[in-house]
Amino acid sequence: MPPRHDLSSLRIDDRSRGASKTGRRLGLFAAALGVLLLLGSLALVAFRSQKPVVEVAAARPASGAHAEALLNASGYVTPRRRATVAAKVTGRVEQIYAEEGLRVKSGQVLATLDCSQPNAALTSARSDRDATAAALADLQVQSANADRESVRAQGLHTAGVISPQALDAAKTTAESLHSKIALTKEQVRASDARIGVAQQDADNCIVRAPFDGIVVSKDAQRGEIVSPISAGGGFTRTGIATLVDMNSLEIEVDVNESYIARVQQGQRVSATLDAYPDRELPAKVRTVIPTADRQKATVKVRITFDKLDDTILPDMGVKVAFMSATPPPGKSQGSEARAIIPKAAVHSDGGKQIVYLVRDQKLERRAVSVGAERGSDIEILAGLAPGDKLVVSGAEKLHEGQPVEVKQ
Repeated sequence: MPPRHDLSSLRIDDRSRGASKTGRRLGLFAAALGVLLLLGSLALVAFRSQKPVVEVAAARPASGAHAEALLNASGYVTPRRRATVAAKVTGRVEQIYAEEGLRVKSGQVLATLDCSQPNAALTSARSDRDATAAALADLQVQSANADRESVRAQGLHTAGVISPQALDAAKTTAESLHSKIALTKEQVRASDARIGVAQQDADNCIVRAPFDGIVVSKDAQRGEIVSPISAGGGFTRTGIATLVDMNSLEIEVDVNESYIARVQQGQRVSATLDAYPDRELPAKVRTVIPTADRQKATVKVRITFDKLDDTILPDMGVKVAFMSATPPPGKSQGSEARAIIPKAAVHSDGGKQIVYLVRDQKLERRAVSVGAERGSDIEILAGLAPGDKLVVSGAEKLHEGQPVEVKQ
């Protein structure tokens, strides 16, 4: 007969049921490696999805005149006439009419203060003047009567009716009244002077515009206390509004003292506002301030616009190029540049000059033809148009079509 197998005799040793230490360690290592690989892949995806931040600048139109930029500088639009209008006296603001953007004329009321006390003083001064004037009228009546008495006494003394003492008494009375009238007239004039002072105090409660301009800042509100001095610390306003004469706007730049010899009064300047990089504004040097800043080693230069418009606002950033009246050497009159860009935006690639444009938040590689250098800028003869946004910083490791974020 074939052998019969007894399966009930099969047993597994209890020591072999538990996993070995080596197997447990391998399992933990595999789990940790899987977590690290997952984190690494997530970090790689996040890094690839992060857009690099680049700094851009707009291509500016080349100057129509065949001139060379001797020097480039940056500055701000500043007004020659700018005033923080304040009250002459301390008081509470009763009404304020100044609002940002309001065009005002010279003498126009900007605010009124509480005038109850100055008005009371003015009323009191007028009452004193009226009382003194009434006393003067009474003295003039008495003086006229005393003059008549003096004339009659003179006649009676001539006729021998009254004594010399009576005549002297009548004359003394008349002369005394004349002196009192003179004194009262001076008192009336003094009262008029006090009325003028009280009227001036009342007028000081009305704050008026010192010149034609635009309100650029409203510095006080109705109900606040204002003062020409900071009498109440941080709780007292010292100004009502800030007024700017828009017809006095000009450019103020700091020029390194090493290059100030290139700047002359009346020199032509090409100005470009940061807010409108595709517009070139003609200007000229108004004056070179005859002092230097020893901390910054610069000299302040003020430049006047040839023509002002509503787009030019105070404190706007502006870039200027001080122009020469002669073309640069080796430049023909027919080879005009189409645009001017910073030299930092031009890169060399395989013997070609290229730039990176930003269009729809993506990079576009563009070959350009460069011309003469203008200080820190360079002329572009072909390949760009004024207004194109160019990468000037951060393009070393970028490639065409890459999404980027523009630095604000």
